Amino acid sequence: MGNRFAEIAFTPAVQAQQEAHGTRASYARFSEGPPWNDRITEKEAEFIHARDGFYLASVSETGWPYVQFRGGPPGFLRVLDDRTLGWADFRGNRQYVSVGNVSGDARVALILMDYANRRRLKILGRAESLEVGADDGLAARLAVSAYEAKIERAVRVRVEGFDWNCPQHITPRFTLEEVERAVTPLRERVAALELRLANCEGGLDPAAG
Repeated sequence: MGNRFAEIAFTPAVQAQQEAHGTRASYARFSEGPPWNDRITEKEAEFIHARDGFYLASVSETGWPYVQFRGGPPGFLRVLDDRTLGWADFRGNRQYVSVGNVSGDARVALILMDYANRRRLKILGRAESLEVGADDGLAARLAVSAYEAKIERAVRVRVEGFDWNCPQHITPRFTLEEVERAVTPLRERVAALELRLANCEGGLDPAAG
């Protein structure tokens, strides 16, 4: 059994490529032992709750993959229990491609990015889309206070497996909030130095005692 993500993702064709490129032996141990990487721990939960968006991949009836970005305030993606994620699905361009795909094939993949710290979490699961009013109040429980976007449905995902990626080739990027947190101390320092300079020019140096 072993690593649940590898069990799902490492198909015979994938294993053949690993063998051809010399990595199969190192990955073979992933299939050993009891199931693991199928239950959300505190580490994953903390990472998930800090995200303000993620990429959602679904499978169409024609077999084509479809990837869409889902965004909202940090914490809108919730860990409902150690095998279940959920989020309030806000109204967007109303194409409903992901919703339609999930209605025919529940299999989805989520990629969660922390560009600033070069971390990435991949999650495989089975999604269920529940329209508001037919969801036993799940959408209301997943609502984000002070966020005015209209909730059309709740989405619940049963986690089948997950995997943390290495940081290689992840270019650091920063949100406006992250930049503001980084530069605020610098702005405060500049303001203090400007005040000190102004006092010096006026003959009043507070550092002189």
